[in-house]
Amino acid sequence: MSFKTISVVGLGYIGLPTAAMFASRKKKVIGVDINRHAVDTINQGKIHIVEPELDKLVQAAVKGGYLKATLTPEPADAFLIAVPTPFLPCNEGEIPTPDLSYIKAASKAIAPVLKKGDLVILESTSPVGATEKMADWLSEARVDLTFPQTHGKDADVNISHCPERVLPGHVVRELVENDRVIGGLTSKCSQRSVELYQIFIRGECVVTNARTAEMTKLTENSFRDVQIAFANELSIICDKLDINVWELIALANHHPRVNILQPGPGVGGHCIAVDPWFIVSQFSNEARIIKQARNTNEYKANWCLEKINKEISRFETVSGRNAIVACMGLSFKPNIDDLRESPAKYIHDVLREELNNEILAVEPNISHAEGAILCTLDYAKQNADILVFLVNHNEFSLFSNSGNKIILDFCGALN
Repeated sequence: MSFKTISVVGLGYIGLPTAAMFASRKKKVIGVDINRHAVDTINQGKIHIVEPELDKLVQAAVKGGYLKATLTPEPADAFLIAVPTPFLPCNEGEIPTPDLSYIKAASKAIAPVLKKGDLVILESTSPVGATEKMADWLSEARVDLTFPQTHGKDADVNISHCPERVLPGHVVRELVENDRVIGGLTSKCSQRSVELYQIFIRGECVVTNARTAEMTKLTENSFRDVQIAFANELSIICDKLDINVWELIALANHHPRVNILQPGPGVGGHCIAVDPWFIVSQFSNEARIIKQARNTNEYKANWCLEKINKEISRFETVSGRNAIVACMGLSFKPNIDDLRESPAKYIHDVLREELNNEILAVEPNISHAEGAILCTLDYAKQNADILVFLVNHNEFSLFSNSGNKIILDFCGALN
């Protein structure tokens, strides 16, 4: 069965590029989002996020009549759900629990327009078992249709899980080139999902079951989190030993079987900083290394704050005035505009909330950030007393400390 119309629910950092990619292959794509600004922007052929090459894809797709955005779902042959999976509110020290309300809401939204023969794929990173829950929510909403959990390969509607695994800043290329793990609730669900993704994917579509596909994404990001935690732990030890951690790691990486990652002020984004908790929340006694890695990486931002406050106190003792501090970078990783779970933004916000000092922010990838006084690199160099490098943006690579400023480099920008 061919896919003439494809619906993508959630037009954020994953949903919009995915929608644009299908549309670039001359498929009719209906993008759905509850954000009216995003919908209106896309229908003008523009984008509301920063991602290289995506603007041209969206412009061409809208102009060619292959992509439109709406606030409510319309009938389609395949539905891809790419909505957030944040945490439920919890107290400090408690293990965060994933909030599946966005997935549930998306399921309830598409249910009225489902028909026999449709395919529904959950792309949102999810705890193990979420795809089955989605199938149950759809079944409850559409008792006139059959679903895989009760009718297997003979179900009216097919359901799969296929997590994204792309790098912000390279999403357009990696959506096409990267392998995809596809886990259907039945083998037929998987087969139809492979057919859908092969419309634009050149990478391999590797088939498994839904639970394994869900766990694969969580495993990938937990692995990265553990690696980064090791690097961050090294950086704290090296600081006590007066050793340049970036030189140390470069030397250690000369070993043919060693590849240590780079330390930073913590871990951000809606993947590595979040997904490990999905495992820990379900298996808190078993996931000991994963949990410790999360704690280590979350602690690193507070360790950075301690170092910053010490330098502020030292400066003010000598100068007799309040120090002006510039936070160099706010995004969660270099050269993107994404502030989600950003340790750099967290450090900036704590400084702004707890100190009476003037706190500046240099973030070349955004024009506005709530609660931040954005300025240029040149302004920060001229006016700030302490420059705190938190994100290794390309714009910082040519920085020279000609004014003898106090420099704190937590991301290796100057190494």
